[in-house]
Amino acid sequence: MEVFMASTFPSFRGQPHSTSVFQKHSVRTPQFTPVLPAQKSNFRTAIAISPTAPSVEVEQETKSQTKEDKFDWYENWYPVAAVCDLDKRRPHGKKVIGIDVVVWWDRNENAWKVFDDSCPHRLAPLSEGRIDQWGRLQCVYHGWCFGGAGEGKFIPQAPRHGPPVHTSSKACAGVYPSCLQNGIIWFWPNSDQQYKDIHLKKKPHHIPEHDDPSYTNAVITRDIAYGYYEVLIENLMDPSHVPYAHYGIIRIPKAPETVQADREGGGPIELTIDKISASGYNVKQSAGGSYFIAPCLYHGYFTPGGRRQSMNKKPSDGAKDVMLHPDPSKKKVMFVFYCIPVSPGQSRLIFVSRRNFAVWIDRIMPRWIFHIGQNLVLDSDLYLLHVEERRLKEVGPMNWHKSCYVPTKADANVVAFRRWLNKYGGAQVDWRNKYTGTLPPTPPREQLMDRYWSHTVNCSSCSVAYQRLNALDLALQVISIGSVAIVAAAKQGAISIAARYSLLSMAVLCFVASKWLSHFIYKTFRYHDYDHAFR
Repeated sequence: MEVFMASTFPSFRGQPHSTSVFQKHSVRTPQFTPVLPAQKSNFRTAIAISPTAPSVEVEQETKSQTKEDKFDWYENWYPVAAVCDLDKRRPHGKKVIGIDVVVWWDRNENAWKVFDDSCPHRLAPLSEGRIDQWGRLQCVYHGWCFGGAGEGKFIPQAPRHGPPVHTSSKACAGVYPSCLQNGIIWFWPNSDQQYKDIHLKKKPHHIPEHDDPSYTNAVITRDIAYGYYEVLIENLMDPSHVPYAHYGIIRIPKAPETVQADREGGGPIELTIDKISASGYNVKQSAGGSYFIAPCLYHGYFTPGGRRQSMNKKPSDGAKDVMLHPDPSKKKVMFVFYCIPVSPGQSRLIFVSRRNFAVWIDRIMPRWIFHIGQNLVLDSDLYLLHVEERRLKEVGPMNWHKSCYVPTKADANVVAFRRWLNKYGGAQVDWRNKYTGTLPPTPPREQLMDRYWSHTVNCSSCSVAYQRLNALDLALQVISIGSVAIVAAAKQGAISIAARYSLLSMAVLCFVASKWLSHFIYKTFRYHDYDHAFR
């Protein structure tokens, strides 16, 4: 999604809108691979289906699905959180694919752990607990303690010289397989012992550039009030909405006067989809490519001013999962979207932006400054997508192609994802009967677009900036009031007229600065509405 790039780095805005902003790359993941670049596509145009002509092809694809083709939602790794936003001193509660988990740092094993967020004693949430002085995860309801393997370490209520009840299997916390890769904590949503060493057989998708120090590393996490499969991934895959839904935020090049038809400057976009498989698919544009890797990862590359390279070359070393790297001598930008299903109508996005030029900007600019623009981008179409999801829910996932008219190649990526979801993913996330499927009611707009609980409180950078700016705001108010009080309390002639005017001027300036800062804090960290009519 070019939005995140263009809104942050002005130098990217010179790309022609109708050409790609993606670039091919090389990623080695022996256990988990998207469609091979060398394969010829069986799905080339991906032009959408008219509502008056339902697609027999889509229906036949779904009916012809075999057991081998089916995508198992619980046989894959899921991202939980970015390490940069986790505090090793405390446990962190998260919900992923309907499962409540707690992430905590086990200093005894020097590793992050992911447990079921439930104490075996009375089912209290372990995420509300603490890490004790011995590095154990402690439930603060009754003080039960657990080690890194989930084993019970201590039960305060048990007699010191009685039976060791803490060693019982019933005193163990549920443990999920987990690992750290590319700065993200991943977990396998099955605590069965047979998956204990799953990371040795099948690892999360690895992106080499994440570990390359020559690239910048800008990360933002946001909880979003619409679903993963209905709209989150689709929206990120849709480049043609950028000049309209994000108008006023994203500055795009003006279209030639001969083809310019509106103020925003939208135009045709050529997209071609490689063969869709259960593990995902590749997307080619006129100057690059992007990749959907089921179930959570959508990422791509582009080179500012670059040209398209062939994606049909075979890897020289015979590895099946190798994709072409951009020319290392060129400027490169990559975007990575980790799209996490949380519950019906709720999702989480971890967005990682990387580039191998102008690295100095990230070294001098605080991370929370970067988040201002990214949050505004997310807010600018949040309400649209929240409403869209409810309308799609009424239609039903299998009837999407009958109700939405998407006749251009610009929608090919969205159509491809719908085909993947219907053919391999069972048309929706498998919640395993945790939910009825009913979407939560629409809250007031300020709550729907809330930034504090959906981002600020969980962001290590924004939470600190929020506290410090509030402290500064309070200091300005104290100075303003104190200056007026000094002038009022001073006896006639105790201070000079010049000093009086100076103190009063300081009071006014501090008052105005406080009002502006208070407004800035509210819009940046709590709530910022977006009115498309006046953009």
